[in-house]
Amino acid sequence: MSENQNLLAEQRRALILDEVRRRGGVRVNELTRKLGVSDMTVRRDLDALARQGMLEKVHGGAVPVVEASTHEPGFEAKSGLELTAKEDIARAAAQLVAPGSAIALSGGTTTYALAHRLVDVPDLTVVTNSVRVADVFHTAQRTSGQRQDSATVVLTGGVRTPSDSLVGPVADQAIAALHFDVLFLGVHGISAEAGLSTPNLAEAETNRRLVQSARRVVVVADHTKWGVVGLSSFASLDRIDTLVTDAGLPPEARAEVAEHLRLVVAGKSGESGEPGHTPDA
Repeated sequence: MSENQNLLAEQRRALILDEVRRRGGVRVNELTRKLGVSDMTVRRDLDALARQGMLEKVHGGAVPVVEASTHEPGFEAKSGLELTAKEDIARAAAQLVAPGSAIALSGGTTTYALAHRLVDVPDLTVVTNSVRVADVFHTAQRTSGQRQDSATVVLTGGVRTPSDSLVGPVADQAIAALHFDVLFLGVHGISAEAGLSTPNLAEAETNRRLVQSARRVVVVADHTKWGVVGLSSFASLDRIDTLVTDAGLPPEARAEVAEHLRLVVAGKSGESGEPGHTPDA
């Protein structure tokens, strides 16, 4: 982490959380030095992250929270994490969208970032089970006026999850009757053994339906999702066409992913498959 007194609180906390996860724990004095802020500021950040259940405070610092496979953070808790990575991923994934195509966006903070990048793509049909994603397109239409080539948005019904996704039988039935060119899928966890997984059983089934209805499946997930396993798996890596991730994904993980699917690494250090050079994208 570089020293920067002008970081926003959410950016600073995302950096703190990444450091805690990467190193298995940090001390307050280390964070004050690396972030270039006061001891009191760091302690306030740790208090805020602890209240959200993102880390555990210990004497002099913080350590990661060992989450149960059924733990599902809310949308707000996740929205401030890995901000730069999510923007890099959204920028790269947007290049995979052709005007006039029918796409699906699942729930999640990374697909939410992607939605903001797609509002100006003409003649899209967007199927989503995310209230947040649908709001992005509807707000853009209200702000800029109803353009003739603005997106047509299909929001499934269903029961709302902590991540503001709509799941359950109503959503499943709606999705099963549709077919789309590309699915952009946010995930709770991804690993070689468990594939894609989520802590929410109903969401797992809805995601399974989304995958079945898509001609191509693109997973958008930052590096912290690698190695995380939720309660229920809903797709193997072999069912995925492309993973768009950030430069924080370790080399060994990149090699493992590349055995199963196309890998796009977004960001300044994304040497393994820049979007513009990814074949068949």
